[in-house]
Amino acid sequence: MEWIIITLASMFAGFVDAVVGGGGLILVPALFGAFPSAPPATLLGTNKSAGVWGTLISARQYAKRVDMRWAAIAPAAGAGFAASLLGAWAVTVVDPSMLRKALPLILIAVLAYTLYKKQLGQTHAPRYSGRTEAWVASAIGATIGFYDGFFGPGTGSFFVFLMVRWLGYDFLNASASAKILNIATNVAALILFTAKGHVWWHFAIPLAAANILGSMLGTWMALKKGSGFVRGMFIIVVAALILKTGYDAFLR
Repeated sequence: MEWIIITLASMFAGFVDAVVGGGGLILVPALFGAFPSAPPATLLGTNKSAGVWGTLISARQYAKRVDMRWAAIAPAAGAGFAASLLGAWAVTVVDPSMLRKALPLILIAVLAYTLYKKQLGQTHAPRYSGRTEAWVASAIGATIGFYDGFFGPGTGSFFVFLMVRWLGYDFLNASASAKILNIATNVAALILFTAKGHVWWHFAIPLAAANILGSMLGTWMALKKGSGFVRGMFIIVVAALILKTGYDAFLR
């Protein structure tokens, strides 16, 4: 029964993650619910081992249809990879409990701003070019990459929001670019989890296959429906993250 639950969860997580990020919001609780006595690091590592493949396929599909700004995204991905490793190390020496309580409040601010700015991310009008865009994108990659290694929930959504807000991308282009950065941060975390033996590979393979299927469907929907659809999904995912992180921080 656990196989069916987590496989379906992985497929849905792939769909959501492909559109706007936040797939961990679905698969991680499913894994913890199915295997309550398992080491948390092993469940998190298994989640990363499945999700990284769906993100990779999604990024490939987006790259075929969206004009990716590689001169900015490539260095940002490198910064995200390095910062994610640093964040993963930092969580071994620093207690993230304060961030756990601050996260719902940050997400509320993100949601309120998105709802208030109704035209936010509707048009693709990059604010920077050349080295300036690369530096700003790298700052986003490093900041959220560190967060992903250190704590993690909502990483994809934070990438999307900051690319829309700071770089002037529309939601579709931001989501496409965020996949590249997310691959880098996920691979960094997966390297650490694998090195420490925190991946159930017998689960990772079927979960990865389901995640890829969901990711392909989500990418197709996002490309077909455009920025309006991605924005709507962004609002839903951030609202769900507020409820989940708020419960974890203050009620559990």
